[in-house]
Amino acid sequence: MDAAALRPFARRFRAACLLGAALACGCATPAGGVGGGAHDAAPPVAGVRLRSTPAASSAAGAAGEAPEVVEAPPPIGDAEAVTIVDPEGKHAEALLAACPAGSADRVACLVSQPLARDEAAVITARAMLASSGHVVGLERAHVMEGGFRGRLQLVPEPPIGAHRKHLEWVAAATHDLDRFFGVLVRPGGPGTPPGALRYRWRALAFRFFRSVGRTTPSAYAEGWTVAYNVSGSLHTSADAVRETLFHEIFHLNDAAHQDWSRRALGPIYDAIVTRCVPGARRGAAVTPPTACVAPFAPNDTKLKVGGYYAFHADGGVPEYAAELAIRYYREQRRALGVVSENEPSWSGSFKCGPPENARAWKLMADEFFGGVDHTRDCPSAP
Repeated sequence: MDAAALRPFARRFRAACLLGAALACGCATPAGGVGGGAHDAAPPVAGVRLRSTPAASSAAGAAGEAPEVVEAPPPIGDAEAVTIVDPEGKHAEALLAACPAGSADRVACLVSQPLARDEAAVITARAMLASSGHVVGLERAHVMEGGFRGRLQLVPEPPIGAHRKHLEWVAAATHDLDRFFGVLVRPGGPGTPPGALRYRWRALAFRFFRSVGRTTPSAYAEGWTVAYNVSGSLHTSADAVRETLFHEIFHLNDAAHQDWSRRALGPIYDAIVTRCVPGARRGAAVTPPTACVAPFAPNDTKLKVGGYYAFHADGGVPEYAAELAIRYYREQRRALGVVSENEPSWSGSFKCGPPENARAWKLMADEFFGGVDHTRDCPSAP
């Protein structure tokens, strides 16, 4: 999806774009952060406490368990779950009849309702709730202003039947996050962080929808909610969905850390842009020449309109940060052996490029991931 298409509605949405089959990436938002959701909580948003005993460490590593949560996100309660599964309030009577207020496991009952015609989908959604606190529901029907693409009509679409694979891919991605973070900070292992992860990946709402006659946007996120398009052009495989969701969830964490990327990575980003576009003002919306920013781009993703996605004028530093987050995720997975058979490939170590890369890499690892870095040290200069 061309980033320019998001200008009219970018303040509300983080749309995911994949320009090429290899990498999932979110689309740009201008200054001001992610929409108008509740992103004002100070970090840590969610984290992990390291188990202190060797026995616990071995058990956690062998079982691939998710780490113990500290500053855990609050579970999604009954009232919020109702709005997730029935965003337009059209089925209140039926929901109350099927899942009476005050009944045990009401949230599990609620998530089953939009999926009731597909038993396998119900089982998957309830498993996501039980394992990670995620609530599966529907996006509301509305029209999105799509810039030169015109108006996009979005309608709720339950991930059942032919669309069930999308729910299964989302479930696999959330399971991978639990596994990834459990191994990333395995107690007693190399790279053990001095403190908790300051990152939330649990207790999220996943709202499914469909674009009428279109394939964009593939996804967007705000307020600890990810909206997912069952007809999205990005969603071609489990790996593509996994990276799309990691990207979107990073944007939510960045916003919850009070737009950390702008404050911490802004000077690095601006210095790179200024080097490649002499005279560019700090924070200016400029797309630098591709060849000049190539050594600093965390991934190879480029837009159809030209230029690396990480340095496109419509994205700016938040998208550079999200691209860096995906690169961190990829490299840590490789270092830890947490990979799948058909993952997108990459080469080299990002932090071992120009000095700006190493500084950005460390800043991100320290802010969100407890300072953990399982990748190899860079070779010393001769």
